[in-house]
Amino acid sequence: MSRYISILRGINVSGQKKIVMKELKSLYESLGFENVVTYIQSGNVIFDSVIENVENIQRTIADAIKTKYDFEVPVDVRTSNQFKQVLACLPFDEVNLEADGTKMLVTFLTQQPQNDAFDSLMEYVNEPEKLVLGDKCIYLHCPNGYGKTKLSNVFIEKKLNVLATTRNLKSVNKLCELAN
Repeated sequence: MSRYISILRGINVSGQKKIVMKELKSLYESLGFENVVTYIQSGNVIFDSVIENVENIQRTIADAIKTKYDFEVPVDVRTSNQFKQVLACLPFDEVNLEADGTKMLVTFLTQQPQNDAFDSLMEYVNEPEKLVLGDKCIYLHCPNGYGKTKLSNVFIEKKLNVLATTRNLKSVNKLCELAN
């Protein structure tokens, strides 16, 4: 049995694609996942599964959501170790989780982007913002706040032509803690 973290894209945002976390937990349990824990309302779920193929897990969850709620939601699933590795590879020095936790973000990508697409995205980074490509993720530091950057999740998806979902550093850190 392996420990996984799934992050759903675009649920419970501005009243769209509403999913109650208690119901989401029950849905995961009905799929045979164990030790299911949800974190905040944005679709973060930690669980155990005997299934070793991440793509099968993603498809199973996405299909179950489509069946139950009649809308599609992109689902990113990573092992808890892969998630912890994302956190361990944070490229920014001297991170203060309290001060910077909502200004540093990780955008999880469904696939590694093409180099030329990433290079064109870099043209939109405005100082003091920082954007660093990781392994199927992007690290973003927005000292002036995420709401003030052009580098939104939707913008990144369009420029890189990949599906993505973004979480702030506080959430990524908490998901790693809960996965232990």
